[in-house]
Amino acid sequence: MPDGLTAARLAPHVVTATMNYLTPPADGSRPYRYVETPPPGRAVTTIEIDPREMRIEDVTGREGQYTLDANGFAVIDAPTAVPDLLDEAAVSTTYRAEVEALLRDRLGATRVVMFDHTIRGPERAGAPLREPVKRVHNDYTWESAPQRVRDLMGAEAEALLARRFAIVNLWRPIGAPALDSPLALCDAASLDADRDLVVNELIYPDRVGQTFSVRWHPAHRWYYRRGLRPDQAILIKGYDSETDGRARLSVHAAFTDPGTPAGTPPRQSIEVRALVFW
Repeated sequence: MPDGLTAARLAPHVVTATMNYLTPPADGSRPYRYVETPPPGRAVTTIEIDPREMRIEDVTGREGQYTLDANGFAVIDAPTAVPDLLDEAAVSTTYRAEVEALLRDRLGATRVVMFDHTIRGPERAGAPLREPVKRVHNDYTWESAPQRVRDLMGAEAEALLARRFAIVNLWRPIGAPALDSPLALCDAASLDADRDLVVNELIYPDRVGQTFSVRWHPAHRWYYRRGLRPDQAILIKGYDSETDGRARLSVHAAFTDPGTPAGTPPRQSIEVRALVFW
């Protein structure tokens, strides 16, 4: 048995921080947000926050214990050959190809289609400000994920949807470890989809999209990788069509780590999204 000092050294680093859940509308309606100016008399959004103090455990040294199929996320070593991930041209070509190959190899996929990327961080010339999302969410719902395949894959879509597919994000910090606004991920095994997930609508001028917001529950188990380096990455399962008991998604959010040193620069990060087919 380990003595007290050894046990303390082996104990994972844990923080308590605010996670912003959803307060569902009192009238039972589906929460929404207009991406642009709403029609007269309509609120921009009915999404209301329910802040909760949650225990968030650092996985450093135990990264291999967490997998996409068991937990909905994975922390991996993933060095990149792209010297500047703020270079949109390099990201759109070299980096996307690099991530495609990584996902195909790591997940045993027959096909990977990169379709989107987002760079977050301080405002810079020629790019809009995209701040970390400090609201518990998932980017897709059971309806919007298959619709993404239909939108992107045209005539191939229905044949592809007849087999297993997933949407997977690869997230990494740019330039420095992610000390400011790190990313927390909820263990999918602690999530009850019927109880916890709430569809909210993103209303565009020409269409209505869907994402999941999340009701708070004390059973939720949260994890992060403290000081994730730029040569590492987090894989996030946004959707999996397989219903055999494996994790189908991992809700997530950036959070304010109370242990972040004062004066730490705002983090920069990049997330790349992919359709994965088997």
